[in-house]
Amino acid sequence: MTGTPPPDPPPAALDETIHHPTRLAVTAFLSACDEAEFAAVRDGCGISDSVLSKTASALEAAGYLTVRKGHVGKRPRTWLALTDEGQDALVAHITALQDIASAAREKAEHLAR
Repeated sequence: MTGTPPPDPPPAALDETIHHPTRLAVTAFLSACDEAEFAAVRDGCGISDSVLSKTASALEAAGYLTVRKGHVGKRPRTWLALTDEGQDALVAHITALQDIASAAREKAEHLAR
């Protein structure tokens, strides 16, 4: 069947704060738990302390993450948690990515006809 292809959908609303691969990995990791110790997030995402620290600061400034500091025994510890706003932003970002993939798939299927 030939004809005009379907119109392009409006651009998906990607979240520029979460879009960076490291920020996406950290928010995705934290979405699976209430909070996680800094070292667990670092190791789970395969990044260095300094990269996680910078990433956490950026996400915290955006309101997507909270940082809690405390001690376990005499050792200082830092815990990270996704805020409700961060969880919502992650879900919206993933939905936008899925919409982009779906639109590309539909366009490819139409062109293959």
